[in-house]
Amino acid sequence: MKKILSVLLCMCMSASILVGCGGSKEAAADADVIKIGVFEPLTGANAAGGELEVEGMKLANKLYPEVLGKKVELVIADNKSDKAEATTAAARLIEKDKVSAILGSWGSSLSIAAGDLVKNNKVPAIGASCTNPMVTQGNDYYFRVCFLDPFQGTVMANYAFKQGYKKAAIIQEVSNDYAVGLAKFFTDAFVKLTGDESSIVEVGNYNTNDQDFSGILTNIKEKNPDVIFAPGNFTESALIIKQARSLGITAPFIGGDTWETSEFIQVGGKEVEGAVLSTFFDDTAPANDEAKKFVEEYKKEYPNRESVAAVSALGYDAYILTLKAIETAGSADPQKIRDAIAATKDFQGVTGKITINEQGDADKNTAVIKTVKDGKFTYLDTVVIE
Repeated sequence: MKKILSVLLCMCMSASILVGCGGSKEAAADADVIKIGVFEPLTGANAAGGELEVEGMKLANKLYPEVLGKKVELVIADNKSDKAEATTAAARLIEKDKVSAILGSWGSSLSIAAGDLVKNNKVPAIGASCTNPMVTQGNDYYFRVCFLDPFQGTVMANYAFKQGYKKAAIIQEVSNDYAVGLAKFFTDAFVKLTGDESSIVEVGNYNTNDQDFSGILTNIKEKNPDVIFAPGNFTESALIIKQARSLGITAPFIGGDTWETSEFIQVGGKEVEGAVLSTFFDDTAPANDEAKKFVEEYKKEYPNRESVAAVSALGYDAYILTLKAIETAGSADPQKIRDAIAATKDFQGVTGKITINEQGDADKNTAVIKTVKDGKFTYLDTVVIE
């Protein structure tokens, strides 16, 4: 009996050692990997934009898969284009996946929704194209590589004014922080440029996923504006333009960076020809060697894309800036990475030089203006505002 018990005890001890060894191997494997969370809308109303940003991040990860001698793993969480889901997705990346940093999100509202989680858990996040000032406001752990809406609104107001437009109508997606903020900054700049408090002749409001805009457009048609500024999601914006043309409204439409998706053209068809938008990047004129490399590799990786979306370039920049911060910190510790990001100066990204200011924003003063021509986004101009 004693012999049998001794054998069983040895077997149990051996099993424990094996399990322990297995656990050690797993822990060692984890130690050789640095996890970066990707926080994007991959389903829902904003899915097309989220997909474009992720394409840039994945390409950057493919070209630069290691840092500090360790493999970099992208852990992707779908925030489903929903503010409540955004907090759930961010919490999962932080608490379950134990990521060292987070990239995203397309859609300022989604980034804002996750802001407190990022700040309270002290995990740094870098937004690619979330342009609303509130994303980084009062949050020492949220950064971004794009310009902001006050700048973008001013760019489009200047564009409209230089075209000779004196009366503008606004159509804004009131459930979208990005659209509301951009509409306000455009309004402020346009009124200042025209010197006319009544230069905004009508403001129409709608919600995400609305389909019928006839009431808004009928009111606008009566006011006969020279131009219509309609910042909002690509699908609803394209529908607005289609319905405007069917009502006989001929005023030009201008908008922001969210329009630059193939879905905007697919939904809008020939009616969105001539639409003008501000954006971050033009693939026909890469600014530096990294930008040239990015454009070349992107076209190889995604041959079905007719052009390189600016948000893909920003997604790429968000990743390589994070890698640079990890390298500078010499650590995958979130706090040390955060401090390295905050100290970023003159970093050469594909969308231009990036210096992170005290607010956590990229100091940028250049925007690209594009139009839809022959069913494609086509370069019009580069605008610099000092």
